[in-house]
Amino acid sequence: MSRSYPWMALAIGFVWMPAGTAAERIELETSLISASALPRKNHDMTHSSEVLEGDTLIQRRAATLGETLDGVPGMHAASFGAGASRPVIRGLDGGRVKVLSDGVDVMDASTVSQDHAVGVEPFLAERIEVLKGPATLLYGGGAIGGVVNVVDKKVPTHVPEKGYEGELEMRANSVANEGAGVFGLTAGTGHFAVRVEGVKRQADEYEIPGAAGKQVGSYNDTDSYSLGGSFVGARGYLGLAYGRQQNRYGLLAHAHVDCDPHGNHWHCGEHGHDHDHDHGHEEEEHGHEHGGTVPYISMQQDRWDLRGELTDPLPGFELARLRVGYSDYRHAEIEAGEKMAVFASEAHDARLELTHQPLLGWHGVLGAQTSERDFARLTSEYPMPQTLTRNHALFLLEEYTAGAWRYELGARHEWQTIDAVASYVGTDHVGRSFSAGAVWTFAPAYSLGFSLSRAQRLPTAEELYAYGPHPASRTIERGNLALREETSHNAEVTLRKFVGPTTFTFSAFRNQVDDFIYAADLGRHPGGGYREVEYRQEDAVLSGVEGEVRHQFTESFAATLFGDRVRGELKDGDALPRIPAGRLGVRLEQSFGASVEGQLEFYRMQRQDDIADFETETAGYNRLGASLGYHGTLSQADYQLYLKADNLLDAKAREHSSLIKDEVLLAGRNLTLGARLTF
Repeated sequence: MSRSYPWMALAIGFVWMPAGTAAERIELETSLISASALPRKNHDMTHSSEVLEGDTLIQRRAATLGETLDGVPGMHAASFGAGASRPVIRGLDGGRVKVLSDGVDVMDASTVSQDHAVGVEPFLAERIEVLKGPATLLYGGGAIGGVVNVVDKKVPTHVPEKGYEGELEMRANSVANEGAGVFGLTAGTGHFAVRVEGVKRQADEYEIPGAAGKQVGSYNDTDSYSLGGSFVGARGYLGLAYGRQQNRYGLLAHAHVDCDPHGNHWHCGEHGHDHDHDHGHEEEEHGHEHGGTVPYISMQQDRWDLRGELTDPLPGFELARLRVGYSDYRHAEIEAGEKMAVFASEAHDARLELTHQPLLGWHGVLGAQTSERDFARLTSEYPMPQTLTRNHALFLLEEYTAGAWRYELGARHEWQTIDAVASYVGTDHVGRSFSAGAVWTFAPAYSLGFSLSRAQRLPTAEELYAYGPHPASRTIERGNLALREETSHNAEVTLRKFVGPTTFTFSAFRNQVDDFIYAADLGRHPGGGYREVEYRQEDAVLSGVEGEVRHQFTESFAATLFGDRVRGELKDGDALPRIPAGRLGVRLEQSFGASVEGQLEFYRMQRQDDIADFETETAGYNRLGASLGYHGTLSQADYQLYLKADNLLDAKAREHSSLIKDEVLLAGRNLTLGARLTF
């Protein structure tokens, strides 16, 4: 039975900033975090957050969102090869990390399994915002681990001053013979603006360390484009965009065999396609472009986005913010020309936020959100029943300023129903989340924060109804209709210094989750490399620390020390599966005049030997990278040339958070060369 903690029904938090002498003002520029209902900079947030933008984002961008964010303190990746990698926040991934496209769910199938790509293109991102810890207040029960908000330009928010603006970029790498091109153009006049943008990427199988071979099936081809237009007035804008993303990438460690149930057990034949990927054997044939004998995923997502903002929309309100998204998603897992499984999802997500003017000193946002998802997993033998998930929610976030203090209070209530076809039983769940916090700003340089929150996550259709083999992950999955809401009680303390030659952020957190839903390995191996997993609930605790400290030694040289560690365990003391190991590293930054900047980064990923039942240990490894960038001006345009090196030590590395880490190595030594033009 789920336990209740009345004393945590309303979370309380505060941030203390001690007084002191004014420090030399050196402050890194950051944009407002739009994923927060009341946009703030990092050091003004009542919980931990990160923003990647500008040159930092350009240097970090990779083909997948998980790989792009991997290395940020508290962030890791759940990789399934070159084409699919979801972000992991403080040991939590899948449905517990909500991925948004400018505030609206990406509405793909990436939460279902690690082999499914995230339906967002990092190369088209203008900014990536990360909210760590429960963000269920604004974005629903699924965000119990955090939120990744990808902000793009596909819906214009302004008319370019000179009538047009845009960017072009080309890049290539050595490890996978990858070539990628990016273009974007915004044009407008009067009150109207249009935006067109796109990405083309082709990457072969990547080379692996320590051998003259490649990781079989690790290719990734991507085509993505969008077209949008907006009406822009003095009080705001309203715009609509259509986009299509097409991915084709290999399925690593794939094994398809015939599996049949025998009572409460399964039996799988030993025949079928099963490759020893760790030795880097080449494909016997590639066929047209890629493919050949290696199974692959062919994915397509068509998406519409309606976005708008209006100042002074109604008496008593200063801003209305509308976000609506519609997605038609489908991907097929193809082996030897035959579709072994098809995942289809048609969904919409809509939210309206109203920022009211101060009332009795309180200033805040009230909003409503509604979503619907029609999802089906079609296989020839054991399809998951088609489900229709409806979720509706109301939320409120308020702030109050008294002298040097700013307080925050908030709540969210949501209703969810899941209807299943045929004879399957539908489900109903209700979730309630509460949050609070405060910021004391009387001193400009330091902040000490402490926060508590209570949040609820509702079980997903996959956790309730999954049944049968999934060749890509080599699992036989058993859903559980008895699953209840899981309730998170999160405590976090954060120490910040954000002005002066030395800046730092340190956080320690503890997340106690009642009725934690997880895929328990049953210890049964019915053959063909498969294992049986069953969705279960048990109380769990995740705790850890993360942070970084940066010192500007001279005007041109700075060094940063960073690291993180998280531990996850069930109530009985057993470890949770796929929790990343600890990491500690150093980053050196050197500028050479006004135009050239260089960076050298080294970190040590520790060995992960705190493992769950039937899980294997993962060896530690060292990672060394470097980058060099040059900025210049050409006529009325700015350009940037950059060279980036990854895994210079050519170290063998595996991600403990990956389902296929025992069969798949990460890429070897890699050089990336790129050129970017903005005009």
